Amino acid sequence: MIYIGMDDTDNADSRGTGHLARAIAQILQVEFSLVGVVRHQLLFDPRVRYTAHNSSKSVILGVDGDVEPIELAKRIGRLMMDDFVPGSDPGVCVAHDVPDEIVQYGRRAQSELITQEEARALAAAHGIPLLGLGGDEGGVIGALAAVGLAASGEDGRYMMVGRLRALKGMLPVSGVLEAGIAAVETRDGAEVTDGLVATDKLRPARRRGLPIAVVEWQDDHWQPLKLN
Repeated sequence: MIYIGMDDTDNADSRGTGHLARAIAQILQVEFSLVGVVRHQLLFDPRVRYTAHNSSKSVILGVDGDVEPIELAKRIGRLMMDDFVPGSDPGVCVAHDVPDEIVQYGRRAQSELITQEEARALAAAHGIPLLGLGGDEGGVIGALAAVGLAASGEDGRYMMVGRLRALKGMLPVSGVLEAGIAAVETRDGAEVTDGLVATDKLRPARRRGLPIAVVEWQDDHWQPLKLN
């Protein structure tokens, strides 16, 4: 896998980082296998500068052969800068092998204040490309966190995977699975195999490295839950 982390590409009047991450993912899937685009919630605290909810995004790719993370990071950086908006502080990170220390850093970024200096030093220590692209470059903090959280396989929710974004209305569980969702489960992990699922706001959780639709029964159908 190749894990790409992106953060702080927007301002209060522009489209969000999620939109840009999906656009870049569509470009990359021409030559790579797109596993998905995932939203990761970071520390939600007034001491942190953020545009909306302080979430970062990861793009996860399957690759055959050798890929140089630094060259891919530079390429993605150019794509991000093509969409640069004043007031944003974008950062990008690309990694292939993600050590546990980076995963734990991502977890900490969800509950602690992290400095750019720490993020840059940690990435450098592990030879992971981490590029600031504009403004005060504060997006490097969330970009590195997104890589760690995505690599954990146990964080965030998919914004793009399979045919997720084409789903509409009520569908049987089989229709959800056919769209590229790995499983439909209740919050306690019980498998759901029948019934109708409301798919308009379906955003599968990334669990066990897979897109899992977590649902609860509501009236006469399964209602998706949005989990971080």
